[in-house]
Amino acid sequence: MDAKETTEALIASADAHSAHNYHPLPVVVATADGAWMTDVEGRRFLDMLAGYSALNFGHGNRRLIEAAKAQMDRVTLTSRAFHHDRFADFCRELASLCGMEMVLPMNTGAEAVETAVKTARKWGYRVKGVPAEMAKIVVAGNNFHGRTTTVISFSTDPEARADFGPYTPGFEIVPYGDLTALRAAVTENTVAVLLEPIQGEAGVLVPPAGYLPAVRELTLERDVLFVADEIQSGLGRTGRTFACEHEGVVPDMYVLGKALGGGVVPVSAVVSSAEVLGVFRPGEHGSTFGGNPLACAVALEVIAMLRSGEYQLRAAELGEHLHHELGVLKDSGHVTAVRGRGLWAGVDIAPERGTGREISEKLMDRGVLVKDTHGVTVRIAPPLVISKEDLDWGLAQLRAVLGA
Repeated sequence: MDAKETTEALIASADAHSAHNYHPLPVVVATADGAWMTDVEGRRFLDMLAGYSALNFGHGNRRLIEAAKAQMDRVTLTSRAFHHDRFADFCRELASLCGMEMVLPMNTGAEAVETAVKTARKWGYRVKGVPAEMAKIVVAGNNFHGRTTTVISFSTDPEARADFGPYTPGFEIVPYGDLTALRAAVTENTVAVLLEPIQGEAGVLVPPAGYLPAVRELTLERDVLFVADEIQSGLGRTGRTFACEHEGVVPDMYVLGKALGGGVVPVSAVVSSAEVLGVFRPGEHGSTFGGNPLACAVALEVIAMLRSGEYQLRAAELGEHLHHELGVLKDSGHVTAVRGRGLWAGVDIAPERGTGREISEKLMDRGVLVKDTHGVTVRIAPPLVISKEDLDWGLAQLRAVLGA
């Protein structure tokens, strides 16, 4: 069997034995290093998606791999039935990075969002005094916070919602960026406003200038928690540690994931004040793997890397270059819109140039991996360790497939 037949056989086997909940590009990755991946045929591809920001520090980052290896030789899992010697350091350092006081660790981003929802409701009942079963959380249309049954209950994406009801009540959906609608939706029973500072799955949508500070002011005024889902936007992606920082906003709660695990293990967390996270009592929430020794060891190294500021600076500087080059494509009419911040962009392809999927497939043929969303949009989010030369090469391939 030649290499191409191996690719086809592996994809056919996956199609036969796995649920069709994804529509991946027809490439089978075998190894990866930094910003590059190699498939089973030996073809190299520039990774311009970075696992939806889970791989901010690149594939096989040596610091993170060594941290994981060292911990794997000691202890990987205890469950939270016992203490372990990496847990306190992880919670202290992550709280400090966020400017907060307490951490509740989980594994996946969706679990962290579910935890944030439970936290906000419990805070509403125990601290704010909302009547039992009456808590409301305001969210934004076109959001993406995960795919659990509660989270899809406040999704506006038909693909995420259809055939999964009945849905969880207690959520009010308003248009993203519409402060008037948000203000009208907040009542005495509202316990939280849950927002992505930049909406990722929606196409890397940046809210209007001044929106996030106005949300912060409104939530303080009405005694409502401002919960920032920074799972994709946080930990260096936008050129700051958190996307909220671009407008000088500090929420009541950060929801983190993806890059927190360094592309090595799933790590997520809710980070907030003692007043907010202090509402939990033993047995009321938990996770067997949440805050495990291996996860804590890797996340501690991620936190140390972020404290250097190196990755935020790279994202800011290379991001400025990325958006300049994409702006040229917009000015020439090859794309209709470019959005984003730092090393993160949503690019709407001009209809005559093809769909987002078609452009993604053409880029794959030229050795660049991106992913489409919502038909016309291609998302670009390379690892923060990408070199300027590799970034320019990837952008050259984009110009080529667009005929620019």
